Amino acid sequence: MIQPMAPTSKLSPALRALRHRNYQLFFAGQFISVIGTWMQNVAQAWLVYRLTQSSFLLGLVGFVGQFPVFLLAPVGGLVADRWSRHRIIVGTQAAMMLLALALAAITLSGTVQVSQVLVLAGLLGVVNAFDIPARQSFIVQMVGRTDLPNAIALNSSLFNSARIIGPAIAGVLVATIGEGWCFFANGVSYLAVIAGLLLMRIQPPVQARAPGSPLAHLVAGFRWVGRTRPIRALLMQLGIVSLVGMPYTVLMPIFADRILHHGAAGLGILMGATGVGAVAGAIRLALRQGTGGLGRWVAYSTFSFGALLILFSLSRSFWLSALILVPVGFAFIVQMAASNTLIQSMVPDALRGRVMAAYSMMFMGMAPLGALGAGIAAAHLGAPLTVAIGGAGSCVSAAVFFSRLPSLRAEARELLLAQEMVGGDPADGASGGRIA
Repeated sequence: MIQPMAPTSKLSPALRALRHRNYQLFFAGQFISVIGTWMQNVAQAWLVYRLTQSSFLLGLVGFVGQFPVFLLAPVGGLVADRWSRHRIIVGTQAAMMLLALALAAITLSGTVQVSQVLVLAGLLGVVNAFDIPARQSFIVQMVGRTDLPNAIALNSSLFNSARIIGPAIAGVLVATIGEGWCFFANGVSYLAVIAGLLLMRIQPPVQARAPGSPLAHLVAGFRWVGRTRPIRALLMQLGIVSLVGMPYTVLMPIFADRILHHGAAGLGILMGATGVGAVAGAIRLALRQGTGGLGRWVAYSTFSFGALLILFSLSRSFWLSALILVPVGFAFIVQMAASNTLIQSMVPDALRGRVMAAYSMMFMGMAPLGALGAGIAAAHLGAPLTVAIGGAGSCVSAAVFFSRLPSLRAEARELLLAQEMVGGDPADGASGGRIA
């Protein structure tokens, strides 16, 4: 199942997951593809803003694009637990490519309307509902449990390196030749990840299918999450931040244009600044070994994220705002990736797809509700006050989570040790089986 490189290969501890051939292919293909994704995200936001000048419609596009994840991720997780995750991902990536090329075609033809953008965004959300649980669950199949935390951190660094490059390219392209070419470039970029997936040598894990209907399996996954306190607490924390904190990204075109007066190029710089901080956070996590203390990291990073958003909302200087967004990106990626690592380290393989579906619902699925709410709030209160309120909510959530950490340690330790024994991985001395 896992194809490591030859043992003589010399890799930095921060890159140890790359000793697996399949993960190398996945990592390289994803890097190219995610650059295209970020180009499309920025170009689509600017297109909607250019066509409508409406903060509400910016929020509505964000809502339509992500709410299907909240609705359909449980089905996607069930599919990921019952069928080949590798084949699911090939199919979802191909579907995303076609949707990006369709958006490019109507934009370049000059006939694009906001209603068409909404439809394509909704269809992309449906595809993501199946792609995200399968892709998150597939990581352990490529690298095993020992290198899983490092692979998650490297994934985050990849995603956020692209977050620097993609918006920067998009800002230049949108300002010079228009949004359509960003969408076209994104469509072409999916060829890289599809090629990498097809070159993999995959042996499906041996897993007996439990008796019962698909609905019974779906309910069993949610029951496990509901009664497992450390998983439930991490997911709740992630969901709250996605609901009240993450929507600042939806309002970024308003900050770039109306508040900081730097237009499309400024939007690319602001998004790129967030990416710089996020890459630094992901690298910091990649240098860690084990899960010890990650619960505290989740609490501290969430509080820092909220406090920094409040500072960002108060700034009226473009370069000061860009500077503040660097640690905003650092704090957010640490909270997200540390939560992902802890959850994946505690979940049994048989439930991994369904639990990662719950993760997707909290991380991606709550964001559209926040985006819609932020769009409405910004129309009445203004974008700065809306972002400040979201930052304050993140700080309160972090304080509550931190207060609960002592009561979660014993159960988290049992879950971590149980999965280490099942997976056959040696106990990591750096982790000590602790969440906090």
